[in-house]
Order: sequence, then structure tokens, then C-alpha cells
Amino acid sequence: MNLSPYMTIFNGETVKLEKVPLLDFDEFKETLIMLTEKNGRISSMFGIPAEYNMTRIFAIVAKDRQGNLCLFSTEVGERYQSLTPECMQAHWFEREIAEQCGIVPEGHPWLKPIRYHKSYSEDRDAWNRKSKDEILPCVTDFYKVEGDEIHEVAVGPVHAGIIEPGHFRFQCHGETVFNLEISLGYQHRGIERRLIGAPDIKTVHYMETAAGDTSVGHATAYCEALESLAKCNVSLRAQAIRGILMELERLANHTGDLGALAGDVAFLPTSSFCGRIRGDFLNITGLICGNRFGRNIIRPGGVAFDIGEDLKSEILKRLDAAFKDTENAVSLLWDNPSVQSRFEECGILSKELATRLGVVGPAARACGIEQDVRFDLPSGIYRFSQIPVSTYHTGDVFSRALVRMMEIRNSVRYIREQLENLPEGKIKEPCGEAEHDSLTVTLAEGWRGEICHTAITDSKGHFEHYKIVDPSFHNWFALANVMKNEQIYNFPLCNKSFNLSYCGHDL
Repeated sequence: MNLSPYMTIFNGETVKLEKVPLLDFDEFKETLIMLTEKNGRISSMFGIPAEYNMTRIFAIVAKDRQGNLCLFSTEVGERYQSLTPECMQAHWFEREIAEQCGIVPEGHPWLKPIRYHKSYSEDRDAWNRKSKDEILPCVTDFYKVEGDEIHEVAVGPVHAGIIEPGHFRFQCHGETVFNLEISLGYQHRGIERRLIGAPDIKTVHYMETAAGDTSVGHATAYCEALESLAKCNVSLRAQAIRGILMELERLANHTGDLGALAGDVAFLPTSSFCGRIRGDFLNITGLICGNRFGRNIIRPGGVAFDIGEDLKSEILKRLDAAFKDTENAVSLLWDNPSVQSRFEECGILSKELATRLGVVGPAARACGIEQDVRFDLPSGIYRFSQIPVSTYHTGDVFSRALVRMMEIRNSVRYIREQLENLPEGKIKEPCGEAEHDSLTVTLAEGWRGEICHTAITDSKGHFEHYKIVDPSFHNWFALANVMKNEQIYNFPLCNKSFNLSYCGHDL
């Protein structure tokens, strides 16, 4: 008899919805706090409407060292005791649940919407109840610091140049930032709601554009979810090609980020070189599938395009040339004292705080946290051929830059290995109908960090609910924290060292 309050599952495992543990709220809270205090991370937490005007909250906690996921749920009414004061990782998730489900986490330290859209229940809203005594503070309030010579600096949401909307409100004393509040949600696109009733012919295209610079990452997580629900076995050859595309996406974006970091400290040689080299990596992806961002190739059951011998040789040739140029361009950064003086001890995120916030991806690994879905919770080709976890310990801009370069080296090595040992077989298998009344969770290590997709099907095998957690969702609050007591002129540098997605957050 299983007395555990949670269900243990693996990445990509499908379970019947009726088997997901339904706990009373106090046990749910205790379980969540216990797991996160014992090296667990909240990968996803969301609410869906339940019977009798209740909301069922699901929690998915990753146990990296054990290589599994803990799944459990509870039901709450219009109000419940906030989890955030005792579990900081729940902060952003609870704000989203309040917005989407119209329920109030009482005692939440800063309850504001994160996307500004209507809740699932048209007659309920967490910030505008019918009863006057239930109205919460104005959702447009910003955190304020008062005192002599305190001033505010407001940036955005409209920015100069081609950039998505986001508002940054700084509370400063001179050049020193006391607090940064980040307000997002200006381009909410309703992707998750559109997925209800899917899959259909448009579904994969929504996934590829959930965060456009992570087309391969999100499409892979979605396809693995659908394949799990349909019990579809993907060939090793297709899995290897997916892995190659995932690493090419990482190479292009990491290289572009290193160039952008150089640009933020006015070091133009590396900035110019990396801008061009990023295009070289994107062109390799375009060579494989006709799209530089990797669209139109990751499909349920496998991939839409193969890699033949001639194409393999051309990819290796281009990969070697682009990597050599990257090494040369980035070495200029490490050899320049003025660059290092700006990178070192700038925007420090401690390992302890990163753990408490549930930070993922290179930002976490730059704090010395050995966490990588490809190693801890692998799926696809990464189950058979893994990549070493790249870490550094200082938690500053330098560390986030260095981890990117280490990952570039590992990704190039991995792509070479996969191409030189590409398995034989089909590139695509038929993907049938999804299991009904079931739930599956799939994780993928995108270039920003952990991508988490959760699919819940109804009695006909259609999506009753589909939840996407982009790595940016975990990391925006970390960016706000690294700016405390930092100089405001370092914000562009700190911001670029995280390089988070607005659209990946505003789903």
C-alpha cells in the first residue's frame, strides 16, 4: 500500500487522472514545503476549474538527484492560505493561479496579476469581488520606497528598438537600486486557452511560436507529451535529429547572448563577430529543415526531414568553421581587463537565493547548481547519450557568460557525436489517438533552461487543459533580485546576462 502523499512519475510518463493524489489543503501545503526543502523544485503549479465552484491545484515538483517528478493536487474554494511565505518558489505561480482561476491566496506578499486577462470563471475575479469588503488593492500599484533623495525610474513597456513590451520600475537612491519591480503581460496571446480541445492541425504551430527563439525546445516538449499520451515509440534516428536541432538552437542563442553582453559594455569586436556567427548557426538549422528557427521539422512521431550523408558532411564543415570563429571572438572577452571588470561581481545571484526561487537553466548553473534536464531527467536521445553539466560558482554576469561558453563547447561536441553515429531507421512513426482522462508531464532543457509541458485529456482524448511553463517564468523574479543594491547603469548588462523571454512568459 502506497502511503506517500504524492505520486512519483518520470519525465514523459502518462498516468490516469483519477490516480493523481487529491490531498486536503493542509497536507498539500506540508507536502509542497517538505519537497522543496529537500532539494525539490516546483516545475509547474496550476489550477483548473472543478465541481461545486472549486479549483483543483496541481503541483509538479522535480527531484533532480532522484531523476523523477512528484505529482499531487488539492481543491480549494474562493480563498486559501498562501504558500509563498513558506515556499518562495510558489510566488509567481500563485499570482498566475489567482489571475486565471479567480481565487485569492490570502497572505501573499505582493498579489498582482502577471498577465492581466480574464479568469476561467467569468463571474469571479481575484481583484474585483462583488462584495466591497473583498476588493483587494489596486492591481496597478507599484512597490514604493520613501525617504530623502529617493527617486523612481520607469522604463517601458514600449522600448526603443525591436523589443517586446515589459515595464521595469526602479526605486533608487542616487545610482543605487533599492528595488526593481518587473511588470509583464502586455501581449497576452491566449495560447494555453487555444490549446483546449486540441490537438489539431494548428497545435504544433502554437508550440513553435510560444517563444519564437525556442521553437525546437517547445515543439519537442509538446511532441513528447503527445507521443506519451498516444504510446508512440519514436525511432532513435528521429530522436538523434531532434537532439541535434536542440543543440543548434542552444548554440545560436548562446553565441548571440555573448555578443550582446559584449555590446552592453561597448566591446565591439566580440559584439560584431558573435552577431554574425549566430547567423551561421541559424543557417545550419535552416539547411536541415528550410527554417532558421527550426520550425516545420519537429512533429508528433518524429521529424519531417532527414539528414543524409551529403548534408551531414556540410553540417560538420559549417559547424567546425562557426565554432572556431566563436572561440576566437569570445577569447577576446576573456583577455580584456576592462570587460572583465564590468562582468565580475556584477548582478550576483547567490546559490542559496537561486535555490529558494527555483531558478533554472544557465542562470542556475552559474550559481554552482548542478541542474540540467538533459542529465537529471533526460528524455529522447539524451537518455542514451548525455551532456556534462556546465557550472561555475560566482553567480555574476561573468559566471553566466562563462557557463554559456562551456555549454557551446559541449553542444558542438555532442552534435559531432550524433552526426558521426546517426542511427539507421525511420524518421517518423504514426502517432495515434491520445489516452483519455489522463495526464502527462514532459520536460526539455531549452537553451534558457527547463521547459515544462503538462497535458490533461478529457473523455475523448482531447486536451482538457494544457499548461506551458517557459524557463523565463522561473527566472524573471531572480533578475529583479540581483538588481537590489546594484548600480542602475548595470541593469542592461544584468538583464542581458539572463536574456529572458517576454512572449514565453505571456502565454
